[in-house]
Amino acid sequence: MATFNLGSIGTTPVVRNNFSLTTSDPTDVFKFQISGTKNINLSLTDISTGDDAELFLFRDNGNGIFDSGDQLVDFSTNSSNRDESLNNRESTGTYFAQVRRFAPGSSGTVTYDLSVSATTPNSTAGFSNLLPKEFDLGNLSGDVTRSSLINDSDTTDTYHFSLGFFEGVNIRLSGLLADADIRLVQDSNNNRIVDAGEEIARSTNGGTAADLISNINLSGDYFLQVQQFSGNTGYSLNFDHFTTTFA
Repeated sequence: MATFNLGSIGTTPVVRNNFSLTTSDPTDVFKFQISGTKNINLSLTDISTGDDAELFLFRDNGNGIFDSGDQLVDFSTNSSNRDESLNNRESTGTYFAQVRRFAPGSSGTVTYDLSVSATTPNSTAGFSNLLPKEFDLGNLSGDVTRSSLINDSDTTDTYHFSLGFFEGVNIRLSGLLADADIRLVQDSNNNRIVDAGEEIARSTNGGTAADLISNINLSGDYFLQVQQFSGNTGYSLNFDHFTTTFA
């Protein structure tokens, strides 16, 4: 088991690409620190086709070594080579992100990319800047509605979808019991990070007011993020699909 020290993590994502796991070395551990209460964002992407990897987050017990005394904070264990992601509000401390090869679903060497950042909670600037395909809606060919929850143990939900020629969408977040926001991103360089200029639109209404992003009508791939601002809430996310007269 290899351990990699990422140091102190802040808003700028730390990325480690093209790492690999094998039958003889099935686990990697990434050690990092945060200062103050932050949203820890972890994203495991580009898992090799036909393989499977899983993602775990631990809090250090104070000795600075990854061992059995560390507290398991959360985990993501999607099937096959689907992206894994974790978004947790945590306090100052040392943490370990563990990537495990899932043997029954893996064949040979498993390759992957890992990204981690720590963003500021209770802030409209605190959106996660990582883009895992947590919920992949494919090409929108009609209206779609999804319901889920966001809270301190899952501060961000990320939806991936695409629009074809002559298609558009209005996006509405409603049914809130606490404050949440949405923003729309196009990952133009496909690095699964929100870079400058890639945000298309956002809606950050206060309290339990609905949020709306309207008249998105250019073809392409998009990521829609639902972000906790404060409190815990369920939500309803509606993608209102429409056709256009132009490409």
